[in-house]
Amino acid sequence: MPAADDGSVTQLSISEGVLLGHALVARLADTLGIRAFFIKGPASVIQGLRQPKTSADVDVFVEPSALELLLQGLRQRGWRERPVDPDSWAFPKHSVTLDHPDWPCCIDVHFRFPGMEVPPPQCFEVMWARTEHLELAGQGVQVPSRALGILILAMHALRSPHLPACRQELEFLADITTHHSHALAILDVATATGSLAAMRPFLEDLLPHTAASEWPEPSVEWSNRLMAREPGSARLVAIVQAPWREKPGMLWRAMFPPPEVLLSQNINADMSFRGRLVQHRARWARFLRSAPRLVRDLRGLR
Repeated sequence: MPAADDGSVTQLSISEGVLLGHALVARLADTLGIRAFFIKGPASVIQGLRQPKTSADVDVFVEPSALELLLQGLRQRGWRERPVDPDSWAFPKHSVTLDHPDWPCCIDVHFRFPGMEVPPPQCFEVMWARTEHLELAGQGVQVPSRALGILILAMHALRSPHLPACRQELEFLADITTHHSHALAILDVATATGSLAAMRPFLEDLLPHTAASEWPEPSVEWSNRLMAREPGSARLVAIVQAPWREKPGMLWRAMFPPPEVLLSQNINADMSFRGRLVQHRARWARFLRSAPRLVRDLRGLR
């Protein structure tokens, strides 16, 4: 944090940290010769694709082949990767989250986007060709075009369409798409990124009848995301779908998760013996409270 004239430390607000975080990552990417663009966040508000809101983190999309290079550059500047659940079966990885002890926000480095079924390197090329320039915090950054920005925001909201905030965002995006006639451009991006299945609930009614498309079936990963609405449901879905030889180990890890699982929920979690017991009890309480809804949601696995 910067020091004031009297020697005290100036604390950034979250909104200030997010804006400066965009500038930091953009400058680092330029220095390293990495292609990266920023999704969601304040850029979407400036573009008119999102109603005004304070973002809590910096979301950057990086070319997959340069992911480790960008992460290394951030590590050298004091950023550290947050613990993640190691169960990649239940929680397929699509980004890396970093935090810094002196910054009020996190940085989410995306290398793929759930719902986009085209291989990540090819998908990035499609998206990079549809970015534009914007200035944030005195630094030039690349952001999605309006059509690509709507696609990304819509797919993010479509992961949890049962939540009121996500329904409101989808309605807002649908109004923009209709008013500015973006539907065909979004269809083009969705086709090129393999997002048609995920985007169907949003896009189908917005397209002119002459542009009717054949809608592919959603992938297993996307279907699982839509099904996993309650605490523990994603893990249960993974256990049901896993080969029999994998099920015992997955059940054991579900009942007795490694420390990374607890820390992924709260980086400052009490990891003493007593603290872990308290957290395990809280996990089971959440699971039991959600059990009736969870059983209802998982009936589709039959």
